[in-house]
Amino acid sequence: MTTIPPVLLRTADELYARVRHGRRAVVMTMGALHEGHATLIRTARDLVGPDGEVVATVFVNPLQFGAGEDLDRYPRTLDADLEIAGRAGADAVFAPAVDEVYPGGEPQVRITAGPMGERLEGASRPGHFDGMLTVVAKLLHLTRPDLALYGQKDAQQLALIRRMVRDLNFGVEIVGVPTVREEDGLALSSRNRYLSTAERRTALALSQALFAGQDRHAAQEALCARAREVPATRARAEALGALGESRAAADAHAVATSAPGSATAVRDAARLVLDDAARATPPLELDYLALVDLSDFTEIGDDHTGEAVLAVAARVGATRLIDNVHLTFGPFGAAS
Repeated sequence: MTTIPPVLLRTADELYARVRHGRRAVVMTMGALHEGHATLIRTARDLVGPDGEVVATVFVNPLQFGAGEDLDRYPRTLDADLEIAGRAGADAVFAPAVDEVYPGGEPQVRITAGPMGERLEGASRPGHFDGMLTVVAKLLHLTRPDLALYGQKDAQQLALIRRMVRDLNFGVEIVGVPTVREEDGLALSSRNRYLSTAERRTALALSQALFAGQDRHAAQEALCARAREVPATRARAEALGALGESRAAADAHAVATSAPGSATAVRDAARLVLDDAARATPPLELDYLALVDLSDFTEIGDDHTGEAVLAVAARVGATRLIDNVHLTFGPFGAAS
């Protein structure tokens, strides 16, 4: 099967001149496309159907990079990006120059991310989310899509985009797509190519820590669900004991009436893995490990119910990586 190369568009005028048929979906990238981006494009293709249009954007946004970050060395691989985008089903790739997006230089008026943008990634990278939201707003206006797709690996980014679209009445549907991982569990990222073999081994601790927290959460939720199902009798204690929870079996009523899940235990399970990686060669340098409410990215307590994100950011060598998993706390909660 021959893949039709996507049309390369460099200016807003070229984009506006395209005749639209059906719904338009946009996938925003900074280039250096990989299977994670391809998954977003394929999902967009499925959502708009054969009569719709998929536009991928490739733009390394200088507003998102702070002092000392890797703007200059961020990979720029447009020819390869066009090939990957075409195979995944993109009709067009919009790859503007910086002066096309910011014709008057750095914009004087910008989107401000607000309090949620000052936490986690925002605390580690001041101004990052203001720059991200500003370029997303501009690209949404330039591409004029019906829907826009973003990966869940950048969970805080996705939450902020959804909030901006809702708060500022953008007429676009925002679709989150699950994180794509390599076979060893490492979340796909354009920055993975910077890792040496030894650094990559250490970097696996990010996903391993998240999975450890996820497993602990699932075990807690299963125990609480079982406690609710079994009557407060000796049979209940025996059932809990069969799950290997001797302390819980000794006080089944306490388990049944306890908090739906212990955020502290989830954090502790993940941190054990990260602590081991900090002693590896080369070591993992932890930026943050957080278990936060999906609605505002504030830390949750042990009484939390509803959706949450277990998120981690760390540096291995010169490369900074992020990852997360979604969890649901409450009756019969499970990882999403």
